[in-house]
Amino acid sequence: MKPVSITTQTVDTEVIKNDKLTIVDFWAEWCGPCKMIAPVLEELAAKFAGEVKFTRLNGDDNMATAQVYGIHSIPTLLFFNNGKPVDTVIGALPKSQLEARILRLLHVMESVE
Repeated sequence: MKPVSITTQTVDTEVIKNDKLTIVDFWAEWCGPCKMIAPVLEELAAKFAGEVKFTRLNGDDNMATAQVYGIHSIPTLLFFNNGKPVDTVIGALPKSQLEARILRLLHVMESVE
């Protein structure tokens, strides 16, 4: 399952108004670590289908949105809950660390509900 490609025009409907844990992958075509993490995110998107929404936003093509969220390095993953950023990962972490972070955030969300 591939993450949904989003733009500055669709971030509101795809991320901000989404009630699931949503991950935005800020990336660029020229970024080597971004290419390394892409298959990991696809695997995690398949594993957490229905629970977590995975999205990708090209920072070069959507600089305004990257600036709004203070993205200075890529890849950067922003984790959103109910339209608000709740966690950030900068760089290409191993799958196990990303999965652990997702599970922790899902657990926190469940305990709040």
